[in-house]
Amino acid sequence: MMLQSLPSSGVAFRKILSHFPEELSLAFAYGSGVYRQAGPNANQKNPMLDLVFTVDDPVRWHSKNLKKNWSHYSFLKVLGPRIITTIQNNFGAGVYYNPLIKCDGRLIKYGVISTSILVEDLLTWNNLYIAGRLQKPVKIVAMNENATLRAALDKNLKSAVNAAFLLLPESFSEEELFIEIARLSYSGDFRMVVGEDKTKVLNIVKPNIVHFRELYDTILQENPQVVHKIQQGRLELDKSPEGQFIQLMALPKTLQQQINHIMDPPGKNRDVEETLFQLANDPDCSEIVRLGLSAIVRPSSVRQSTKGIFTAGMKKSVIYSSLKLHKMWRGWLRKT
Repeated sequence: MMLQSLPSSGVAFRKILSHFPEELSLAFAYGSGVYRQAGPNANQKNPMLDLVFTVDDPVRWHSKNLKKNWSHYSFLKVLGPRIITTIQNNFGAGVYYNPLIKCDGRLIKYGVISTSILVEDLLTWNNLYIAGRLQKPVKIVAMNENATLRAALDKNLKSAVNAAFLLLPESFSEEELFIEIARLSYSGDFRMVVGEDKTKVLNIVKPNIVHFRELYDTILQENPQVVHKIQQGRLELDKSPEGQFIQLMALPKTLQQQINHIMDPPGKNRDVEETLFQLANDPDCSEIVRLGLSAIVRPSSVRQSTKGIFTAGMKKSVIYSSLKLHKMWRGWLRKT
């Protein structure tokens, strides 16, 4: 695993970080504000910067942030840090976003998530929300020596590779692999129907092949089920039932449970391993895996977007949604 840390050119990011409480187990920047993307907004100047702050004690962090940055919060700020943390942890995907914030000359959006909730998402994919962000290239702004978190970040990347393998044919290119990985957390996301450019995944991957390669190269080299022909940029995969069973057994728990729910007839109550063994021999294996991913992502994305109306406030929600729809419209016009 190679989560990219910021070089000296990251001073601007660290200056932004100085406006917030320091108790962060992980802070990372992602999206078009960090990595160039293709598409209608490729040449956009100063795009909004997306950040996620991972904190061990959200109540304490929000308490300090409310004192420093009262104006960042919606009307929910009057309820105090404990209620804000309850909303953060128990609704949506476990992250609390403050969008459209002017900070150090940049427009930013930042999310706050508990370290324990992030670790659970990385390991189990119970939401595949922030875990999905971390399957794509990000820039680490700050990270402490949390061995559990580091191991979970690594496991999330390995799980992404395993899931993508189950969706791909026996032979494929690096680009095809990275497109499938980037697509995992958008499977079933209702925002891909309303609010996002339909070519978003391609726009993320195509200009950033080198960054995806840096992120996944070691994992691919160490995986015994795939032959990585680096010079040709191609991979050959074991698609035998035995190979697929190994990949299915290595999937995160929530995805295995969703697959079991899809395949298990009413009243049969088979255990997960039995279901996965059957699926490994099924020609529709990839489609079932994709349905399982959608069953995780769709409700998670709906709940998080609904929560965003309250955490951002109505005015910011309307502005933010308008910006997203404008990007989708520009993408549609570009294709026609």
